[in-house]
Amino acid sequence: MAKLDETIETINPDVYPFPRRRYSELYQRSIEDPEAFWSVQAHNLDWAKEWDQVLDWQIPYARWFVGGKLNASVQCVDRHAKGWRKDKPAIIWEAESGEVKKLTYANLYQEVNRYASVLKNLGVKAGDRVFIYLPMIPELAISMLACARIGAVHVVTFAGFSSQAVADRINDSQPHVVITVDGSYRRGKVLKLKEIIDEALNHTSSVEKVVVVKRTGTNISWTEGRDIWLSSALEKADDYVEPEALDSGHPLFILYTSGTTGKPKGIVHDTGGYLTYAYSTYDWTFHLREDAIFWCTADIGWITGHSYVVYAPLAHGDTAFMYEGAMDYPNIERWWDIIERHRINVLYTSPTAIRTFMKYGTDGPNKYNLYSLELLGSVGEPINPEAWRWFYEHIGRERCGIVDTWWQTETGGFMVSPSPGIEELPLKPGSATFPLPGIEPMVVDTNGEEVPRGQRGYLVIKKPWPGMLTGIYNSPELYQKTYWDRFPGYYYAGDYAMQDDDGYFWFLGRADEVIKVAGHRLGTAELESVAITHRCVAESAVVSRPDPVKGEAIVMFITLNNLGQPSEEMRKDIREHIRQKEGAIATPEMIFFIDHLPKTRSGKIMRRVMRAVVSNAPIGDISTLEDEASVEEVRQAYAALRAAAEAQYKAQESTNGDKLFK
Repeated sequence: MAKLDETIETINPDVYPFPRRRYSELYQRSIEDPEAFWSVQAHNLDWAKEWDQVLDWQIPYARWFVGGKLNASVQCVDRHAKGWRKDKPAIIWEAESGEVKKLTYANLYQEVNRYASVLKNLGVKAGDRVFIYLPMIPELAISMLACARIGAVHVVTFAGFSSQAVADRINDSQPHVVITVDGSYRRGKVLKLKEIIDEALNHTSSVEKVVVVKRTGTNISWTEGRDIWLSSALEKADDYVEPEALDSGHPLFILYTSGTTGKPKGIVHDTGGYLTYAYSTYDWTFHLREDAIFWCTADIGWITGHSYVVYAPLAHGDTAFMYEGAMDYPNIERWWDIIERHRINVLYTSPTAIRTFMKYGTDGPNKYNLYSLELLGSVGEPINPEAWRWFYEHIGRERCGIVDTWWQTETGGFMVSPSPGIEELPLKPGSATFPLPGIEPMVVDTNGEEVPRGQRGYLVIKKPWPGMLTGIYNSPELYQKTYWDRFPGYYYAGDYAMQDDDGYFWFLGRADEVIKVAGHRLGTAELESVAITHRCVAESAVVSRPDPVKGEAIVMFITLNNLGQPSEEMRKDIREHIRQKEGAIATPEMIFFIDHLPKTRSGKIMRRVMRAVVSNAPIGDISTLEDEASVEEVRQAYAALRAAAEAQYKAQESTNGDKLFK
């Protein structure tokens, strides 16, 4: 894996001035006596009843803080609203239009109670599922906390999924109540989300009531007896709802992973273990000042938004910033303007977003005062060293460290990450550094044997941790097969990783995102990282297509920065650059230049879309794409290069074209 050799020796103490706990000592204690360690961490929460047993571990199921009782809304709202933080902003929200709303903890307390009353009046009780299909508006966080208050299990689904994807999730979770919105704003347009819910409900049978938030005033269809305006329901709501004292193992939420194929998996997280872990990892990684403003740019529809927009910041009594709109609307400078106006202190975002900004150069961020920033974060996929360095130099102005976090929907919170809230350690651009306390990762070969440092392998976790999933909803067999059968006794993360000679962890992408060329296994993340070291490359995405000789051929999609223009000479130069960096076996057979890579609205590159295009296979659901036009661009780029290659081979009276494109 291409990476920078140097380390960043410190997080600037003048920028991020916190007393440090010794990482090595804390980590050692967590491994030697994990139950005592996690017991201490759990006491950061307010429990209605303390637990009888810290951990009941019956592989593959872990029950944390057995016998304990608590409530998530009490942790995130009540204990702050009833104390000196009552007038402190809990959520600062900015609409795409520029409208700003601030909810103090006292405001949040009032709204969560009233929403909880609405749900109770609809007959929702502890254990019932409530399906939430809302955009990034405050009502989304309030609805989640209202569910938690009465013990309902919220099923938040990203407000970009198609009606079929929504129907699939409703049919699996079987909610009686849906919370949605008339419409939402995206790039100045109104998205008709209620219409999507209506279509989905034509293919489901469990839903009895649909609560509708009025956001845009869009004309919508209405089903009498089923549909209810939230504003009308709130008129009859009580001002206070007694929070349910729930068992620690009571499910807090189901969050569906959007796999590339097949039925989505409903990942279940409990209450006590999940909250303990989210609270702890947020503290170790960010450790905010009392007056700091934290901006996690993820949509709440994903696990990053659940853990680090809602539950962890609010459990700490911090101020979470939420933004409704697209990163580049009305222009690519929107984020920098937000940071300057709101004086954001921590920016936690995705490598894909960073690489998108890199494409447009530094003129944009250089116009704005970004000196409120104290710490930067990366999440979602491996960050290549060049993007890390650009983020550090041009956004952090070489003042702010970067916490590059590795974790998953299933883990509930960070697993491997720098931890400035514990101790400042040297950072290596592109590395997630070391495991957080209580986490024992290991890199193994196909037989489950630990590999030497410097050698890539599969990442496993040796012991349970409080934030881990408690199962897959309605599918215990799939839970066992997906995470525990591959390496018995260990949690299988499904990622490639490597530890270097200093013990730093490097993540190399999904183990299923591997191309096998003539018997050689090459990770797509590794190839993309190499491509982006070329001075003209802004972003890259690598997929494969069947090859009759090699098995698979490497296909690379490239977006260029302002230093390069698409040409055959540029294609040759990039191909030679990769050959020099990674070897002849890694040379891409095809390179396409496109303006926009197909991405989800959360910023992840949809490689399966490109793989389908180059393999002439069905694309499938693309409702989560930020810009569906990018798919057509991929098609057109592929068709143009294919036509040119076929013409060339025909002129040479060669049959290579048939071999290449069949």
